[in-house]
Amino acid sequence: MPEPYRVTFVCTGNICRSPMAEQVLRHHAEEEGLDVEIDSSGTGGWHIGDGADHRAVRTLTDGGYRSAHSARQFEPLWFGRYDLIVALDQSHLEALRSMAPDADALARVRLLREFDPDAEAGGDLDVPDPYFGDDDGFVHVLGLIEAAVPGLLETIREGLKERR
Repeated sequence: MPEPYRVTFVCTGNICRSPMAEQVLRHHAEEEGLDVEIDSSGTGGWHIGDGADHRAVRTLTDGGYRSAHSARQFEPLWFGRYDLIVALDQSHLEALRSMAPDADALARVRLLREFDPDAEAGGDLDVPDPYFGDDDGFVHVLGLIEAAVPGLLETIREGLKERR
């Protein structure tokens, strides 16, 4: 039996964007019955052990998604665990690239909005941090995540096919 495809999302503190992306992808992967393990973490350790921000939880719940989460910090040793490491903005991408131990690990690091065919090529591919804003920022982030999920699912399907 082939190994599951493993995806992790990485943002700053692992309480807003990355746990939202984790839950949205998990929901859609489960609907399709895909053999995928999904989690998330942050580049910083400020919120280790905390749940997701209450506004992220409310936005997920309102969108029809579950929310269960405990924040953690990404560890460089984890590069070998994942098939895909998805950064939520350019600063996360750069932090992950600086931790990557080799070219293989580096190739697995991508920006979430790269998977959104409507995101402007060469434009701003960041998912903005909603932490210091109001609920509208969380709703906007959810929309950006949902727009990228179909492309992300296609990449996962292709990766699973290669394992058969």
